[in-house]
Amino acid sequence: MLTHRAIWDGIDALARRHGHSVSALAKLAGLDATAFNVSKRISKDGRERWPSTESLSKILDATGESFGSFWSSSTFLQMGDSAPNPTVPLLGLAQAGSGGFFDSAGFPAGQGWDEISLPSPGEAGIYALEVQGDSMEPLYREGDRIVVSPTEQVRRGDRVVVKTREGEVMAKILARQTGRQIELHSLNPAYEPRVFDLADVEWIARIIWASQ
Repeated sequence: MLTHRAIWDGIDALARRHGHSVSALAKLAGLDATAFNVSKRISKDGRERWPSTESLSKILDATGESFGSFWSSSTFLQMGDSAPNPTVPLLGLAQAGSGGFFDSAGFPAGQGWDEISLPSPGEAGIYALEVQGDSMEPLYREGDRIVVSPTEQVRRGDRVVVKTREGEVMAKILARQTGRQIELHSLNPAYEPRVFDLADVEWIARIIWASQ
């Protein structure tokens, strides 16, 4: 069960893990040094106060921790409880080529996204796409859902999602990348390799998980 005390204990534990007092942690995150002081945890009328989600986000960013690690290492969970599975935005692969669903860096944006649950805590910015077509069979079949991270480093041999500047979005294998071009392969031998100039590619993101 999520409690007021557990949230503050989690912040205290985070500060200790990184060798800080709560005041130093607050300053590291660009917050007022008193943001997490004990005196700020109870209002003048005696009611318990919660830290803001913005302040939590800032201290996790400053320490390089994910919410998953903050959750699992804190005392949020009572005996017999389990951490809830996080959700990520979900969109059809063909629909993803339409305008307004991504920002210029390849992160999900705009309206029209659904949601899918992950089996374990995820990272900020990840999203899911629903496979359409058979170019990646037998690994990914129509209707399978792939989870994509725009922040993961992409290497040769990785399974990736690529969006071209013309609006085409495709799931492929990154077979080769030079300073000017990328070569993408399908798993289905019926599809020929595709080569694009990097200038014609809007973004490339790595596939990190799939639901089948």
